[in-house]
Amino acid sequence: MDEEEDRRLAAITPEISRRSIDLLRKVVGLYPEERIAQEALDCADDILAQYGTDGLRILVMSLTGWAAVEIEKDALASKRPLDAMVDDMMLTWLEANPEA
Repeated sequence: MDEEEDRRLAAITPEISRRSIDLLRKVVGLYPEERIAQEALDCADDILAQYGTDGLRILVMSLTGWAAVEIEKDALASKRPLDAMVDDMMLTWLEANPEA
């Protein structure tokens, strides 16, 4: 990243990170589970409209950071390797998408 891009992204990171937490708060435990995707799309559309692609980049960065930390915490708590945790996610994805 160049300095201008770094400053531009740094300026919106706190707000986008807060909104990523708001999104997670909204979708954790949501039923039916299909509503999770709609909430995520609505959030992404709002951020795109307000912040453009920079906002989406920060949203992905923020959500990836939260997911990675939680996967690491779950791996430590369950005494399982990190790869096993991600393999479980891949298995879930394959089960949901048998034609893939």
